[in-house]
Amino acid sequence: MANEYIDIETLKYLLYDVHELEDVVRQDRFKDHDKESLNMFIDSVKEFSDRELFPYIKEMDEHPAYYEDGKVIVHKQVDVIMKKSGEMGLISGTFDYDAGGLQLPMMVYTASAFIQDAANNHLPGYLGLTIGSAELIVHFGNANLNEIYVPKMLSGAWGGTMCLTEPQAGSSLSDVVTKAIPSDKGHYKISGQKIFISGGDHQYAENMVHLVLARIEGAPQGTKGISLFVVPKKRPDKNGDLTPNDVTTVADFQKMGQRGYCTTHLGFGDKDDCHGWLVGEAHQGLKYMFMMMNAARIAVGRGAAAITMAAYQASLQYAKERPQGRKLASDGKKNPEQGQTLIINHPDVRRMLLLQKAVAEGSLSLVLLASKYFDLKETLQDKDEKEKYGLLLELIIPMVKTYPSEMGAQAVSNGVQVLGGYGFCSDFILQQYHRDIRIFSIYEGTTGIQSQDLLGRKLLMENGKALKLLTNEIMQTIEQASKYDELKKYAAKLGDKLQLAQKVIGFLIGFAQKGDYERFLSDATPFMEFFSNITMGWVWLDIACHSKNALITAQKKYTEEFYESKIHTMKFYFKYELPKTNGLADILMNEEILTIAGEQEVFN
Repeated sequence: MANEYIDIETLKYLLYDVHELEDVVRQDRFKDHDKESLNMFIDSVKEFSDRELFPYIKEMDEHPAYYEDGKVIVHKQVDVIMKKSGEMGLISGTFDYDAGGLQLPMMVYTASAFIQDAANNHLPGYLGLTIGSAELIVHFGNANLNEIYVPKMLSGAWGGTMCLTEPQAGSSLSDVVTKAIPSDKGHYKISGQKIFISGGDHQYAENMVHLVLARIEGAPQGTKGISLFVVPKKRPDKNGDLTPNDVTTVADFQKMGQRGYCTTHLGFGDKDDCHGWLVGEAHQGLKYMFMMMNAARIAVGRGAAAITMAAYQASLQYAKERPQGRKLASDGKKNPEQGQTLIINHPDVRRMLLLQKAVAEGSLSLVLLASKYFDLKETLQDKDEKEKYGLLLELIIPMVKTYPSEMGAQAVSNGVQVLGGYGFCSDFILQQYHRDIRIFSIYEGTTGIQSQDLLGRKLLMENGKALKLLTNEIMQTIEQASKYDELKKYAAKLGDKLQLAQKVIGFLIGFAQKGDYERFLSDATPFMEFFSNITMGWVWLDIACHSKNALITAQKKYTEEFYESKIHTMKFYFKYELPKTNGLADILMNEEILTIAGEQEVFN
């Protein structure tokens, strides 16, 4: 197994140099932090991950979570990460001081969680769901709920989940039927079932705090009638003693990947004794849940980017050690007397490695950018600037979630190919990464859902204001890149792609203006690929600008080879990935309609 899973220099370069974390830390909320203290925090997470996460990733796959006698049994490292993360502030990091948090920037939390995800993607989800459910209570719950639940959750003693999906509803949350009947004692009687609940039960949590979407008896149909409830596995009394709360673990789903990260089927109220407490106002549950969704979707993109990075490191190490074949001579022939060459010297292997590098590092940069927008939206005082970063965040979120998930899977598949037959064998980690990453395009809204959100909502938001803001950001990078002779032609290429995007968007919006929304959204997923590809071209041109500036000004924190590798990867992206937008544009502007159901059935 590879002995490294992350390029920590690249992480810090993107964090501090490209995305300028120190500027964000100047906001009042983060005034107690500086680069030195934040670096210490990140380094401590790396050390922790080296010791407690990475050594167990294959073991957790080979010995997955399982269901037995009404309980889910998980690997012992779940206990370690929950308790140690509570002590280290990995759960409480972004929370206010008043809630027991560290008031860390989202950028720093994202960087630290990226390290953990890359080390062992089966473990950080237990923390992430606890963080998400605690955030819901902090933001929308009353003082009593905050006092009872949040401290235990942030310490890692109690776990947390978010319970949305039901067997009959899937992603269609308007069809949620879990019931909540009010009692005269201040709580509600909850009854129903939830499926695909990540981290929903395990033997190392003293209690599990479920944030459950349910419909109060008599509530309106559809999403407007859904409320949010705290439903603990065990309900604490006024003395803090815990009593079973009629929450049943029905099963654990056995999965192709992330086998150490349990996924449960939960039943509520089978004995008519499941108590739930309303969070915030009635019928506002979906609104509350989706106010937390930006952070959740950043987390999904981050996890996919991290697996892509770990797979890249593993296949790169293999390519540097594996001799096979011989380099072609200038006459196109091989000399059988010449010794074998390492496979990293073969052009096709280098192509696959460069794709992995482009996707892994580019995805990380995109995720950190979203985290920066998140921090600025939350902390800036100027109303216009706050709105600007809020709109930019909303627009890129579907791509942040989708690009690392979809292209990460392709990149990891390339990693398997680099190893050849060994990549398909369980002795090597690549096949596990290939299985682990597949779920990320499904988590927190599938690619299809994210694509419809991007095209159908985000592009049209506030009469296209967010799109104009993003275009301005891209144009600034194009202008900067145009100052460097080496980058000029790439700046021009990206400018051409922006014009192509305007043409495609204009064509598609024409259908919306005519009221033909099914046609407008029918190719939303190809549009996601098209627009993400252009956005990633911007991300890579920005990285290249910072690298070129460091080389020219001699303000080098890293080696010359480090910066040159970033510029080279940008060039690779522009040669091998960005041109794919031309074919996608042809698809998107093709008048022929082939995927909308009509009178004649084509599947027979």
